[in-house]
Formats: sequence, C-alpha cells, structure tokens
Amino acid sequence: MRVTGLGHASVLIETEFGSVLTDPWVNPAYFGSWFPFPDNSQLDWDTFGDVDYLFVSHLHRDHFDPEHLKRHISKKATVLLPNYPTSELEDQLRELGFSSFVKTRNEEVIELDGLQVMINSLISPTDGPIGDSSLWLSDGRHILLNQNDARPSDLTAFTKLGHVDAHLLQFSGAIWFPMVYDLPKRAKQALGATKRDRQFDRSLRYIDDLQASYVFPTAGPPCFLDEELWGFNDIFGDESNIFPDQSVYLDWLAERGRDNGRLLLPGTVAHLDKPGCPLEHPVSDAEVDKLFTDKTTYLRDMQERRQPEVERQKAGWAHPEIDVLAEIKQWFTPLLEEADQMAAGINGGVRFTATDDERGDVDFILDFVTREVRPYQDEKVRYRFQTKRAYLEKLIAEHEIDWVNSLFLSCRFTATRVGPYNEFVYTFFKCLSEERLNYAEGYFAEAANDHETITVDGWTFQRRCPHLKADLTRFGHIDGGVLTCQMHGWKWRLTDGKCITSVGRPLRTEGRQQSPT
Repeated sequence: MRVTGLGHASVLIETEFGSVLTDPWVNPAYFGSWFPFPDNSQLDWDTFGDVDYLFVSHLHRDHFDPEHLKRHISKKATVLLPNYPTSELEDQLRELGFSSFVKTRNEEVIELDGLQVMINSLISPTDGPIGDSSLWLSDGRHILLNQNDARPSDLTAFTKLGHVDAHLLQFSGAIWFPMVYDLPKRAKQALGATKRDRQFDRSLRYIDDLQASYVFPTAGPPCFLDEELWGFNDIFGDESNIFPDQSVYLDWLAERGRDNGRLLLPGTVAHLDKPGCPLEHPVSDAEVDKLFTDKTTYLRDMQERRQPEVERQKAGWAHPEIDVLAEIKQWFTPLLEEADQMAAGINGGVRFTATDDERGDVDFILDFVTREVRPYQDEKVRYRFQTKRAYLEKLIAEHEIDWVNSLFLSCRFTATRVGPYNEFVYTFFKCLSEERLNYAEGYFAEAANDHETITVDGWTFQRRCPHLKADLTRFGHIDGGVLTCQMHGWKWRLTDGKCITSVGRPLRTEGRQQSPT
C-alpha cells in the first residue's frame, strides 16, 4: 500500500486491488476564506483524479469541492458512499456526473475485488453538515484508517478488525470560535489556548486508542489569504491560535514520546510496505523546513498567486435586487413553525444584522418563541450575528440551506452571546430545509431519552453524554462535582445536572450516592 498526500484531508491510496481518492479539495471555500495549506493547486490533478474509487467523507466544502470534482476527477470512479440519513451527498455527486455508487452500511466490512472497505458514519445533526464519516481500508497486507475530522465516540469498530498501519486524523481547528466573538482580547486568547489544547488532547486519545504504526496529521490546517482574515494564520507565535500547522503538531507529539508521526505534504509519498514507512517529499528537506520556518513568506507568495480567485468571486456576492427581510421571512417562517425542539432549546430571539454603508443595514429578529421573522425593535436578545449585507444576499440568491457550511465557517461575521454556547442556534442555521429540519428535530427528540445509568466516584448519572452520546464511562472526568466529557469538553454540574457549557442539554443525574473509595 502506498499513500500520497494531496493536501488537507485528501490522499491517494494505491493498492494492488485498486486506487482510492479521498476528499479532494483545492478551490477556496466558505466565501473564499479557506485555502489548503500547503498549496495543492499545482498538482497534476487529472492524473491523481484517474482512480478506481472516490470517497467523500461529508459535504463540508473543505472536503467536498464540486468544481474540482467536476473538472478533474474521473466519472468512471466508483463512489464509496457513507450511510447517511439523507441522500444529499449522493444527489450532489450524481449532479456532478458520478453514476457508480457502493452504498455501504455503517460499520460493516464489504469486499471490492480483493479490497476490504468499511465506513463508520456519524449521523448527529451536529456532525458535519448532517453527517461525517471515517474510512477503513485493508488490502490484505496493510490496514489504513482515514478518520479525517470525524469524531466517533470510540474506535472499537476499527480496532477489532486488526492492527492499523496508517492512521490519518484531524489535529487543527475547523471552526470560527473564539475568533469571531465580541470578547476582550485576553478572553479570546484564553479560550483559544483552551481549544487548541483540547483538540490536541482529543487527537492523542484517538491515537492511543488505535495504536497504529504511523500517524499522519491531516484535515488541516486551512490558511487565510484575504487581508481581512490574515490574522487567523498561525504565523505570529500565538499559542492561542486554533490553526496550528503540521510541524507544530508533530513536535507536540514528539514531546510526548510519540515518534511515529509522519508529514504528508501535497505530493509526498509514504511507503507503508517498506520498513519505517519512508517518505518521498516533492521538494528537498531544506525546502520542507523553510515551508514552516518561513511560513509568512510562503503564504505571501501563495496570496499573490491565488487571492485573485477570491477577488473574482467577490464580484458576484452582492444582489441588490433582493429584498432581504421579505425573502428571509418567506423562507424561515415555515421552518420556525416546525422547529419545536430547537425553539424550546433557544427560547428567545436571535438577532441578525446585515450591514452596508451605502445601501443601509437590514436588522431583523428570528423569534423562536412566537415563531416569526420581524424587524429588530431594540429588544434584548441573547444571541446576535452581524455580517455584510452582500453575504446574506448571496446566501438567499443560492438558497443556501446550510449557513454553517458557508457563512459561519468563512469567519466573515461577528457574534455576541449572553450565557453559554447554545448548539441549537447553529444547528438551526445548518437545517434550512424541511428535510434537514425534520431529521434534526426527530434526532433531538429521540436523543432526549437515555435511561442507562452509571456510578462514578460516588456520583450516579446517565451513561451517554447528552451532547453527542459519548460513553461517559470512558470519556467522563469528575472534578469538584463537575463532570467533563473529554470528547468535546462539555461540562455538567452533578448536583442538579445543569449543563454549564451550553443550554438545552441537561444531564440526568441522581446526585451523590456514596463516598468515593
């Protein structure tokens, strides 16, 4: 088995039973904000795209690049399709010209002419854009797990299938928090440092669980070439930056005694069939070192080369012919009326302000109590978003049903909230279609029922995390009467089950039952 890095979460896996291409992403994503780092646009994509199998893990635009898939990936490739509750991924791939699909079943191994394949699909409304997935492959000699940025509660489904040779997983941030929040600089730095530590610690838990021979940090980081977002790049020696690069993470692993990390640049070939898994980089070792030690120069060169792509996009964002408030009211009102679980979880108004110095601002409220869209009238709200009017007009013009997978991940907005994070707010904005909304509503209603109970350190509470159902016998940590789920860092007060990380996610608890032994 041979693995070639193609940038971000994309790799080419070559076996004697066929080749598999994963998550090819090249074009700027999320309103032109994100680019792969290092740059992969100069690879020979027509050659790399001539494959037997294609795996697209989910619909986030740093994994699903429709323009690139249409232009450079062979339509003869058979798509390995995760088992998702909606058909959106298959539908969009069919629209791009793909016609051959293998529809997998979650955690079931299938054989494809000698190549064994298993996909673990995550289907919570908070997993990706209604779903995320990991790919397991075996050619009979070597086993590879491409976890990308999926976060399963555990890796048991993979470990029971044998020793894994190559483990590809996310290590860097892929979110807008805390950068866009209206907070003092020091508070942002503290939150950013905590998030960076948490994402590293989470990745290490997965590494230790799987015990693979070699670890390949992938699925990040993005880089930001627009001057408006330049400060998000990890080039300022700021340990609170949530987008550390591969070299930072590999050094972090080495400091903890893990010397099996391997660097995949775009074009790097890793030979799993040779002792020590030697790497062939597309450039000299000196150039590899310079890429990370003089990263600012590299990014400035990349900016000069690729930022014109974004400037061309910007010309089509504004749609002055659109009546923003009228269109949002017509679109969102039926969804608000159906969103019983999310409305109960938000229980208030969400203010949205679309600014434009020349044409004027549009300021409105999504009222989850009265289930209506109306102009803002100086009332107090707990949640507020502000962005440019042109961005909102673009979303309306394209009827973008997932604002998380477009506006929010672009980081081209600011947010303010009073109180803890509320996942229902962001889930609503990724479910702006009847199909998605109904699925999420049903999932939340079912997830509220968890009757299995455990006792840890004298405290008795439900076994599954109310957030994403992680097993709290493995991921739960208790300190001072506070339970932390180490999967995503959510916290609950064990005396009464109140969630102190978010709202609308109480823990069923029976309190302290006995003195800890």
